[in-house]
Amino acid sequence: MSPTARALLALELIQASPGITAERLADKLGVSERAARRYVAILREAGIPIESMRGPFGGFTVGRGLRLPPLTFTATEALGLVMAVLDGHHAASDPTDLVGSALGKIIRALPAPVAAQAEAVRRAAAPAPDRAAARPDPDITTTLVQACSQRRRVRIGYRSEAGSEREFEVDPWSVVVRHGRWYLLCHSHSAGAVRTYRVDRVRSAAVLDAPFTPPSDLDPVAMLEAHLSAGWEFEVEVLIDAPLPVAGRCIPRIMGTLEPVDAGTTRLAGSTSNPQWYAEQLAVLPAPFRVVECPELRAAVLDIAQRMIAATRV
Repeated sequence: MSPTARALLALELIQASPGITAERLADKLGVSERAARRYVAILREAGIPIESMRGPFGGFTVGRGLRLPPLTFTATEALGLVMAVLDGHHAASDPTDLVGSALGKIIRALPAPVAAQAEAVRRAAAPAPDRAAARPDPDITTTLVQACSQRRRVRIGYRSEAGSEREFEVDPWSVVVRHGRWYLLCHSHSAGAVRTYRVDRVRSAAVLDAPFTPPSDLDPVAMLEAHLSAGWEFEVEVLIDAPLPVAGRCIPRIMGTLEPVDAGTTRLAGSTSNPQWYAEQLAVLPAPFRVVECPELRAAVLDIAQRMIAATRV
């Protein structure tokens, strides 16, 4: 190793073990104690505040200075930081925001393949994090992101919402953060179709040697939201008293597809496993609407209406 590489390794060791002695530092570096002290001196000359305490309980620590010393992260640690920031700061995808700018620096320090996927996740992140959403495992997320970047098939172990577990192989196209949750958009070989899986429900992930080629026109966010709006238990049809451009600005794509009925009416067609949630989304529409199909949704809308009326009584 070059002297510069050893000095940086010495910094990493001191950061990882505050109070490390010169003897232990030398042992970790594979050099003499005198050489280890010389590397500490090199760090100090570079403006990094390395503090030392004498005595039996003394050692080296990184002090506080006017600027941060160089930080080293593994790919998993760095992606974990990206995930945490996206999860807790609504402007993390904005490079002009202070937190967004800092996040950009972390991403630029990642290996190029991981950085590309982390940046894609950053751009696709939901603007308003859901505090109640389950958090995915950073190690599993890292494996999936790297597999997306390397275009390698993955064998995943998955636990369904009902608690059953199964294992299958998928071509991972993209990891997308949307509506406060982390999703894997992929092609499932067992189903022979596009599937979306919650990353927090993936129990294991192993990258395989088999390569794949994703669709050339892939729009991960659009495909994810279109997929999330279809195939659920309750089929929904709603008529909205607003022209298509107005309804399109108010209805998230996750709720279904929109099509014009006439100049002033739009049809919403989709599906859901949670009629109460669907009714809550409709309740904030700035236009009248009618539930044409889905008795469960009609009952949920009526429940919300009755609660709102009850709230106005003195």
